[in-house]
Amino acid sequence: GAKASVQPMTPEMLDAISAGAKGLMKTARRVLGIAEKRANFPADYDWDKATGDHAKANFLPDMVFIGLFGIQDPPKAGVKEAVEDCHDAGVNVIMITGDHPDTGTAIAKEISIIAEGDDKLPFTIITDKELADKVPSGDTFVDDGSEEALRLEAFWTQVVVHARVFARVTPIHKQLIVQALQKWGGKRPDGKVYGDIVAMTGDGVNDAPALKQANVGVAMGIRGTEVAKDAADIILLDDEFSSIVLGIEQGRLSSENLQKSIAYTLCSKVPQCIPNFMELVGVPLALNITQVLAIDIGTDIWTAIAYAWQPKESALMARLPRHPLVEKIVNSGVLIYAYGYMGMMQMACCWLAFFFLAPGMIANVGKGSYTPEEALINTTASTLYYYTLVVGQIAAAMATTTNAESLLKYMAPNMKLNICIVFEIAFAAAVIYVPSFQGVFKTTGLTTTQMLAPWGTFIIILICEEVRKSAVRSKQAPVAAPDGLKAGLLAS
Repeated sequence: GAKASVQPMTPEMLDAISAGAKGLMKTARRVLGIAEKRANFPADYDWDKATGDHAKANFLPDMVFIGLFGIQDPPKAGVKEAVEDCHDAGVNVIMITGDHPDTGTAIAKEISIIAEGDDKLPFTIITDKELADKVPSGDTFVDDGSEEALRLEAFWTQVVVHARVFARVTPIHKQLIVQALQKWGGKRPDGKVYGDIVAMTGDGVNDAPALKQANVGVAMGIRGTEVAKDAADIILLDDEFSSIVLGIEQGRLSSENLQKSIAYTLCSKVPQCIPNFMELVGVPLALNITQVLAIDIGTDIWTAIAYAWQPKESALMARLPRHPLVEKIVNSGVLIYAYGYMGMMQMACCWLAFFFLAPGMIANVGKGSYTPEEALINTTASTLYYYTLVVGQIAAAMATTTNAESLLKYMAPNMKLNICIVFEIAFAAAVIYVPSFQGVFKTTGLTTTQMLAPWGTFIIILICEEVRKSAVRSKQAPVAAPDGLKAGLLAS
């Protein structure tokens, strides 16, 4: 304004300006203070000599404050929903920003990184001032029992649990935050620490060390620098945060389908193995080696591959993340399910068919030699055992398509798996009825009753599975990831 309107800056004015700046920052705006100073400089003034210190000494004094500018860079559409999807999936989202803490907090609230009121909790908002003396003297954290190590551990063990926003941070702080999460995150109820699995997003040169340090570095493909892309493990082609969530979902689906495929493949191993031991106690061999190969190579292998195309269950992204140091893909649950549960049901049904659907089979137990009629009974019983196991594997293939979701809701959406099941049935029929196959696999034709009765195995297994899955669903609660089963996603 006019020179007459210029007034000396008073503490009251400064407080009002600070309050105005805070008000703008709390609405998720970056704030610039604008001031002016009128001066005349000669035409040949050497601006190259105007260093920062020179400017502070000669240009800044006697400047006139004009006002504040609030610059808003609204979050992209879908970011808030993507962050909420991460929370539902047990993934913590932490924002690392160079903005003022008030601006960063407001943005974090706007996109659901921080719930309303949580910013008042200790260690939720971490600033550069708090980190100033929390950096190790060496390249990384150490456990040497020194005073520094204990002091840093006391601070960072709280930060990795509660922090949601890091404001005014430097590049070295970013790498340090990732290291702290990997070192002290993931604490189990028993006190054992596994470390969080950390994904870091970034686009600048300064983000490269943290991208390299993270378990998964994610660089922006559009606005990202070449240095950031080289340091990252994944390049996000569309720069959309929601694409990361889709990537997490696809990763979970691939891991889960692999686990289902392995579980399915292992189910038939118990009923394939036990007949050899039963033969040692006088029971005629129920399943010969060619029949085992017919199941493993002729049917199971193709069905197991078809799981790669299995669509997701509805609750896939509502489950806790699997920590690779806590839960392996082939874990005790998979082995118990395949060997101690599904395999046992299949074996029980196979032996029932073996002994009771082939008249006279029980009388052959313990004999050292057989008449032609008795040998035919043994072959019929063996064929029934083989066919019942095929039906049991078809039931296992259907059952293992879901972990908890009812098949009545999920149905059979994987057409490749459906084709494999039809092929299994056709191949089993060929093994049983085609004369040239009968000689190779030592089978014989079955009656209509003998062909239909084994399908009781299919019904029994699916009913048992529906009961089990119903029990699993009733025990499942909304995701509240316990320490040690959290994945961290740092958005820079």
